[in-house]
Amino acid sequence: MTQKLTDEAYARAALTYLAEPADRWLGPLIRVHGAVPVLDAIKSGQLPGGQPAALFPDPARLPSQPGAAGNKGGQRHQAMKAAMERWRTRLPELPAPEQVLAFRESGVRLVCPGDPEWPGQLADLGDDQPYALWLRGRADLRFNCLRSVAIVGSRAATAYGSYVAAEFAASVGARGFTVVSGGAFGIDAAAHRGALAADGVTVAVLACGVDIPYPAAHAELFDAIAAQGVIVSEWPPGRNVTRLRFLVRNRVIAALAAGTLVVEAGERSGAVNTARHARDLHRQLMAVPGPVTSDLSAGCHQILRDWHGVLVTRAAEVIEQLSPLTAQAAALPAVAGQPTAQPAAAPALSRDLLDLESAQVLDAMPRRGGLGTVRVAQRAGVAPATAASCLGKLATAGFVERCDDGWRLRRS
Repeated sequence: MTQKLTDEAYARAALTYLAEPADRWLGPLIRVHGAVPVLDAIKSGQLPGGQPAALFPDPARLPSQPGAAGNKGGQRHQAMKAAMERWRTRLPELPAPEQVLAFRESGVRLVCPGDPEWPGQLADLGDDQPYALWLRGRADLRFNCLRSVAIVGSRAATAYGSYVAAEFAASVGARGFTVVSGGAFGIDAAAHRGALAADGVTVAVLACGVDIPYPAAHAELFDAIAAQGVIVSEWPPGRNVTRLRFLVRNRVIAALAAGTLVVEAGERSGAVNTARHARDLHRQLMAVPGPVTSDLSAGCHQILRDWHGVLVTRAAEVIEQLSPLTAQAAALPAVAGQPTAQPAAAPALSRDLLDLESAQVLDAMPRRGGLGTVRVAQRAGVAPATAASCLGKLATAGFVERCDDGWRLRRS
């Protein structure tokens, strides 16, 4: 089968090679001019549109330029010139379009804004949203992040923290929620493994290329995640980690998930950095309390005390925060991991409690066989994105399930 890479897709792939994510100059350029003209401009060394001043009317957003005080126009020009030089130094690294396509042979795919698999919630990052994402894994990123929670915490986790993270992840994963984390030692690894153990979907957002297992000791874990979920990166294949890339990566973890749960974290930690992004993005923010004598719980207590995070002690409380519609469906026992009294095949939520759109989607489901999301949307008279969201809610509530043909009524 002959595959083709659009000019837009190639330009965005190229920009992941040329610039670091969330570059304060590149994001606005892409927004104003588009990825293809921006790539052409970098290659030629000429700024599209001529003047950078119109892109940055707010001087507070400008990078600091020594000696340029009182000359905002000159400051803009110098900052943009420096940015262009920075991007152009990586031009020799650019792959040809055929090389980008060839990554598919190793199971790596590229998704861009506007693609069916692109998570629309990343737009909340504004000019800092990814230029494109590189993925490895079987799961559909967009669909599975519609109902998701980020579980993050310390690399040097205690036995208590690892147990709580794994149990929470397994419990929410068993109820149809995707677990998002960063693939690191400690809490991240426990969360991924908990979701996998419950046959749930988990997403690992890396600070390096999706083909690089970092940490190396997690190579088998990443393979398991790819087989049951998806691995995500803003950096192209082959890129190694740096200290700053972990912090840049954290905003994507927070943006992908409907809420963030911090299990253990010091006051100055990457997990608290992720929580700060979740707070600023107006996502649900939760934390698990720990001993007041533990430095690894100081960050959690700060989130609860100063950022109005929600204190949670079991998975049912996490699901209640993320999805009021399925709060009753998520009535898990007090001890995480214990089987529910409700038979798994029976819907755990009354039809009378469904919102109008979810009820329409449920009524559109055939009594026999399955339908794809687009066909369900057509029958229900709703937008495909609405149908996808409603199907996720209905699956969590126990009304529908995945099948080879797409979606079907859950079998009793």
